[in-house]
Amino acid sequence: MDPARIFEAIMLLCFGAAWPFSIFRLLKTQRAEGKSVWFLLVILAGYAAGILHKLTGRLDGVIALYILNLAMVSLDLALCLRYKRRERQPATNR
Repeated sequence: MDPARIFEAIMLLCFGAAWPFSIFRLLKTQRAEGKSVWFLLVILAGYAAGILHKLTGRLDGVIALYILNLAMVSLDLALCLRYKRRERQPATNR
């Protein structure tokens, strides 16, 4: 594996390390305040672009990290939307 792919994998591992903590926090607190849906959508677009790059260029095992990160951000986004929707409902309807 060439150094560029190794550095790409390290970058994805470092960025990806944050998502389990974010997901755990959302599950624990069930509050999405301070979370930005737009930010998560931009991150999703970036990972999708990385996957497309791998599919149209030099396909290698690093694509698995893109897919894993995309899955974690998707879960984070789904939880964020769920809890934001619930926070907007009146307390009597919960």
